[in-house]
Amino acid sequence: MRYYIIAGEASGDLHGSNLMKALYKEDASAEIRFWGGDLMQNVGGTLVKHYRELAFMGFAEVIMNLKTILNNIKICKADIEKFNPDVIIFIDYPGFNMRIAKWAKERGIKTHYYIAPQIWAWKENRIKAVKRDFDKLFVILPFEKEFFEVKHHFKVDFVGHPLIDAIHNREKTTESSFRKEHNLDDKPIIAILPGSRKQEISKMLSVMLSIVDDFSDYQFVIAGAPSQDYHFYEQFLTNKNVKFISNKTYDLLSVAKAALVTSGTATLETALFKVPEVVCYKGGFISYQIAKRIITLKYISLVNLIMDEEVVTELIQDQFNSKNLKKELFKLLNEDYRKSLLAKYNLLEAKLGGIGASEKTAKFIINDLK
Repeated sequence: MRYYIIAGEASGDLHGSNLMKALYKEDASAEIRFWGGDLMQNVGGTLVKHYRELAFMGFAEVIMNLKTILNNIKICKADIEKFNPDVIIFIDYPGFNMRIAKWAKERGIKTHYYIAPQIWAWKENRIKAVKRDFDKLFVILPFEKEFFEVKHHFKVDFVGHPLIDAIHNREKTTESSFRKEHNLDDKPIIAILPGSRKQEISKMLSVMLSIVDDFSDYQFVIAGAPSQDYHFYEQFLTNKNVKFISNKTYDLLSVAKAALVTSGTATLETALFKVPEVVCYKGGFISYQIAKRIITLKYISLVNLIMDEEVVTELIQDQFNSKNLKKELFKLLNEDYRKSLLAKYNLLEAKLGGIGASEKTAKFIINDLK
């Protein structure tokens, strides 16, 4: 069968790659064409556009790049028509994907959404479009099943969280080999995860690095995003106690003592590696003011949303400053605090279900096509 997959961000590339592996395993004759990244490309199939050309952050940034976005939509539609897939599999990235889904559904193409749009966070009125434009919805957060089925009477399949698969299936490294490979000394490591887009990295990283001198017994290691090259990060590497490692985030988290993390999927990844963390977020003034008025969630991190309590501290906008960051990092390094936090992390993982999200999703998709 012919599968067309659209993933527009780094996290979608990761989950898309694992889904592709499962599709190839279940369907030996699978033909896959996709929008994604390096990880998906390494699995096989044909890459149409890399997510580096698609990722725009915040309301203001989207408006500024509207011409590019509309052109990408046009290119995508033409490519789908040429490929004539049996199904389109959308992975997250709702602003783009929901527009393509509406168009595809009108043309009788099957539409499956893996990692459903987070309409429980904002734009809940999108439920009408979800019901209209998608044949199948695969959700990865435990509270989403109740949201869609009980509140909105739309049947979905809970498949578990694919991050558990990604972490379980990764190639492991030992701490000693990791330190040797990246020329790190014996000091405990504080991981810095500043995001994947230039706009957010620029806003987050300077503040995160402002407290390095207050923790001289530790070494700070920046997790470079695969979507950015080393030259972009050079401007931030002015302290000898700060190291930089690109595209090795999971290896870094596996050896880190604590982490400073920009809000997003990385907050959940960090928790699943059992690393105490501070969640940070600072957006552009206009984008933040708009978001504050339309998003009614109690928390911004997936860890706290899933647990429905403040398990990890969130420093948002004006609260994200050197003073607060220093205070919270000292707290993370306290052993009693760490034990309490790690116990909550174990409960979090249990809520997310076990391994196998990619395989479950692939089987659901193939069975539906049959």
